[in-house]
Amino acid sequence: MLAEVAQATQRLADAGVPSPRFDAEELAASVHGVKRGELHRVADADFDARYWAAVARREAREPLQHITGRAFFRYLELEVGPGVFVPRPETESVVGWAIDAVRAMDSAEPLIVDLCTGSAAIALALAQEVPRSRVFAVELDEGAYAWARRNVAGSRVTLEQGDALTAFPALDGQVDLVIANPPYIPLTEWEYVAPEARDHDPELALFSGEDGLDAIRGLERTAHRLLRPSGVVVIEHADTQGGLVPWIFTEDRGWADAADHPDLNNRPRFCTARREVP
Repeated sequence: MLAEVAQATQRLADAGVPSPRFDAEELAASVHGVKRGELHRVADADFDARYWAAVARREAREPLQHITGRAFFRYLELEVGPGVFVPRPETESVVGWAIDAVRAMDSAEPLIVDLCTGSAAIALALAQEVPRSRVFAVELDEGAYAWARRNVAGSRVTLEQGDALTAFPALDGQVDLVIANPPYIPLTEWEYVAPEARDHDPELALFSGEDGLDAIRGLERTAHRLLRPSGVVVIEHADTQGGLVPWIFTEDRGWADAADHPDLNNRPRFCTARREVP
């Protein structure tokens, strides 16, 4: 087993895969129906063409999660595949901040809206970790919505397909927290995007105008419409956009305390703001 994984690791490293050892082990675990920590139970003789076919797909920079059919996010295991944005570890710190903010609120049943939900990772994490919350999520893309619907089945998340800019008008002025991981990559950066994202994630989930901030500008108005006075918005952005996004949530547009926050790598990753009390 170790020799097979080592060979796969070298192939993935040569192909430029960022985490070759982890991916080689995760593919082996997925193919053989075990956890990564149980790979010692798999005999070398059991490594067959299925494993090397999976390695070849990853070698071609197909996302690991598309090959295994699953993505891990905080305490969740989600179904993902072609047509939906694969949740990233960076977003976990965004959700962590949101969870702490909601828990600190004086609300018996916090009302939360997740815009541009994708796989529903954010919505499900909030519903799981804030058990008293009421969570609503919206996704425009038909393919991504199908994955989200599978993931939220049996959960407390209310999911709708539609445009985030006009979503949930019945909740206007009532929401405690609005959260979003919108598209934020500038169109001019297309060639620099990792192949796993550029060639496999939906374009609708990636790119947003010349400076990457078009979607965030639109969601600022949506968040202001939905939030109650003193309600909070949390919105992810690229690390290169640190300092830019808080200027979208300005006092003259009804916001207070707009600020950027770092991710686990200490890079500016998300902006928060509070809806001003009239």
